[in-house]
Parts: sequence; C-alpha cells; structure tokens
Amino acid sequence: MPALIHTADRRAAPVGVGVPMALTTERSRRQETPAPPLPGQLPSLTGMRWVAAFVVFVYHVRNFGYFGPDQSGRLVNWAFGAGAAGVSFFFILSGFVLAWTARPGERARTFWRRRLARIYPVHLATAAVALLLAYTLVPGLRPGGIREAVANLLLVSSWNPQWWQALNPVSWSLTCEAFFYAAFPALYAVLRRLGPRGLTVLALAGGAVVVLLPWANTHHALGWTLYSFPLARLPEFVLGAALGLLVKAGAWRGPGLDVSLAITLTGYFLTVQLPYEYGYAACTVTGLALLIPAAATADLTGTPSFWRHPRMVRLGEWSFAFYLIHILVMRTGEALFGARPHLAAVPALVATVAALALSLVLAWALYEGVERPGRRLVLRSRRPATGPRPTGARRFGRGGRG
Repeated sequence: MPALIHTADRRAAPVGVGVPMALTTERSRRQETPAPPLPGQLPSLTGMRWVAAFVVFVYHVRNFGYFGPDQSGRLVNWAFGAGAAGVSFFFILSGFVLAWTARPGERARTFWRRRLARIYPVHLATAAVALLLAYTLVPGLRPGGIREAVANLLLVSSWNPQWWQALNPVSWSLTCEAFFYAAFPALYAVLRRLGPRGLTVLALAGGAVVVLLPWANTHHALGWTLYSFPLARLPEFVLGAALGLLVKAGAWRGPGLDVSLAITLTGYFLTVQLPYEYGYAACTVTGLALLIPAAATADLTGTPSFWRHPRMVRLGEWSFAFYLIHILVMRTGEALFGARPHLAAVPALVATVAALALSLVLAWALYEGVERPGRRLVLRSRRPATGPRPTGARRFGRGGRG
C-alpha cells in the first residue's frame, strides 16, 4: 500500500448554550464543505484510497458469496466484479506518491526506514491476528510450514506462486510494495534525469506493458501468475512514479477530474466483459493514470473535489489498516456462520454492513493503536553522529548526483 498524504484535521467547534443559530449553521456548513488543501498537500488522493479499499471489500463480499444468485447477487457482481482493480489503483498511487514526496539528497536507507515504518507495524499485527485465527477458528489460514510463514513476515512470500496468500491473504500486495520500495531509489535516480518528454514516453510505455502483458503471458506461455507476481506489477508502479514527477514538474496536461473519472468507470465496467487476466489492471490502467494526476492537480489548484471531504480523508487514513483486517473479519465470519451462505438480499446486506462496521472499528483501533505509534517508534530520532558523514553513503534525489 502507498503512503498517505495527510491533510490538517479540521473540526467544527462544539455547539453550546448561547451560540447564535446563524453561527451554528455557518459552522456546520463549513464542516461539511471540503476545505481547500494546504499548499503541497494532496488530500484527494487520500480520499480516493478509501474508495479503492471499499471496492476491494465489496469485491470480497461477492467472492465470499454473501449474496445469492438472485437479482441482488447479479447487481453486486455487475457493480463490484471488477473490484480487484482497486489494488491496481494502490500500486499506481504508490509510485505517484513516492515520486511526489521524494526528498532531494535522502539516503536510500533512510527512505527504506520510512517505508518500513509505514507498513510493517500493521503488517506484523495483522499477521499475528491471522496466526491466532489459524490455530483457533480458521485453520484454512495455517501456513504450509515455517518457511511460508517466515516468507510472509519478511514480505517475500508472493515471489513463490504457492505462497501468495500466506497468512493474511491480502498481504500478497505488500510483497509487491516491498519490492517497489526496494527498487525505488535506483528507479528514482533514473527518472529524475528525464525531462517531461522522457517521463511521458515512460508513462505510456508502462501503461502499454500493463495492457499487453496478459496477452503475452497467454499467447507465449510465460507461465507467470500476473496478478500476484511482484515483477509483473512493477509497470503500474513505474507508471505512477512517472506521472508523479510530471505533476511535480508542472508538466501534466491531462483531462480534469470529471473526464478522468468517466474514463475510469468505463474501463471498470468493461472489466467483467473480458477474460480474468485482462480484468484486474489492463482495462482500468488508462483511466487511473488520468484520474490520479487529475485529483492531484485539483488539489494543487484549489479546484473543488469531493474526494478531499474531511470524512473521506479520515477514512482514507484508515484504509491501509482496513484493507489488511477486513479479509480476516470475513474469514472469521465464514468459520462461524458457514462458507458462501448465498443469503437473500436483506440478510446479505445486513451481513455486509456488519462486516464493514466491524472492519472499520478494528481499522480505527489499528490506526490509532498500532500504525501511528509504530511509525513513531521506528522513526524515533537517533543520537546524531559526532563524526563526518561517510563519503560512500548511497543517496537518491538531486543531492545524489555525486
């Protein structure tokens, strides 16, 4: 999962006795209206993270068979059968955000430390929950051996197709992210030397690879498990990084939010019409490659954006924890109440809302109790060195040209 870009916490003052009604109304109106972002912040991207995580959640509701094969089930399949595209959004956004926030002269190991602080505390916590469930309620989560469990904890399990859903099933995407993070300093050292034209060519090439790779894998028998194989998902990340640098340089010339969203939705609903190998990324990559820069540009220019509403941003801040915990909630429900219940519309909706509510509560607890304090712990300042810096320290950014 990519880094969050936070906004300031804006809360309306509490309404008390003696507050004039007009002032109360005005305060309420300001609270509900998305505030302009502070300079350099991209809150719309954080809000979009929640939508992507929610789409993945309902995609799993569909896969777990909450809804039966009646009209409600067909509606859920039509609306969320392409929900795996939410992970593609995360990969593109990750590249975009890392390129946008890259710090000139930052050492590679400092970058890796920040990324470790971002994802590892919640990964460890949810892996522990998965292990507890594996040996109590959900034996299907048990790893095939100690090597599989260790590979998941070290975020390398998805390189082995047999282990791609080890422990917490959705943590395979963190294996991809860990690979992206490992490659980013070297990648950025190349990208920052490209001008707008070179970045545009690279972005087009990245998108083309995402579209063509399923065809090559099928027709040339590459044998890759494209969905979870980190190397196969790298083009999405590279695409996002090139787009981030284009926006950062003021060279982005794509369409606005409305047009970009329309293109994204067109590709999203086209997904279920094509074979699976084309559906998880190929159909939506063009729309997402337009939508993410459009949202960032809207924030930079102060253009109105629904995505930066304070509630959307708050949910976006919880989205990483929500993504990692929701599947464990659903697997527990499956163990307690049965697999693929195929409920009628109303009971299925109640079960979905219950799973969503519990996942949100746990996501909030993980964010406040694990993610934030864990990040502070990992990033706790070290005692400054008294001697000169080593001349051979590896860096990336503008200060790393040697």
